Amino acid sequence: MNIFIFASFITVLILTTVSLKKQAKLAKNRDKEFWGREARANAVRKKPLDKLNYINIPLEAFPTHLLNENQNVMECINILESLTSQKIVNLTGWSNTDLKLEYGTANINVLTEYDQNYTLLVRTLQKWADILVENGYAKEASLLMEFAITTDTDISRTYYLLADYYASTKQYREIDRLCEIAGGLRSGNRSIIVKHLREKYPDVF
Repeated sequence: MNIFIFASFITVLILTTVSLKKQAKLAKNRDKEFWGREARANAVRKKPLDKLNYINIPLEAFPTHLLNENQNVMECINILESLTSQKIVNLTGWSNTDLKLEYGTANINVLTEYDQNYTLLVRTLQKWADILVENGYAKEASLLMEFAITTDTDISRTYYLLADYYASTKQYREIDRLCEIAGGLRSGNRSIIVKHLREKYPDVF
């Protein structure tokens, strides 16, 4: 075998081995850190939840008078009506470990319920908004999406569809506001939403 080729092979082998060992060490440290945080979290006592940012649904401000004959619309309205009596909290971006560290292990089930209510809320709002837009009620749909935005939803379609509405009504400053809100989300969708808005409306920024 050519000495140069052999030397190159050995070099690559050494570099690969070093890289694998480094990655294994990093993974081990991450696991150690995770289980350490988990152990601390499991020891945290139950804390009061009165300071959570609870969400109230202003159903009376929504266009419930439109498309009442549409079964999907009525389903959305009924879901929102049922949620008005439930506790709703946006916990997007919080892991179970984060929640236990902050509020105690005993609260994890109820917090999960609050977050599930939130997920149902924003998905229902967007489903309803989509139907309204499809039927020519973009202005009324914007009311639903604007409320969802105030809760820091990370549903990208809410931002995109609302930005389209603002562009059609020449409310360009509102698109900039959407981008700022999206940039402050705890969600992994944050950068995706911001990138899309900046690329689609470059003259706004």
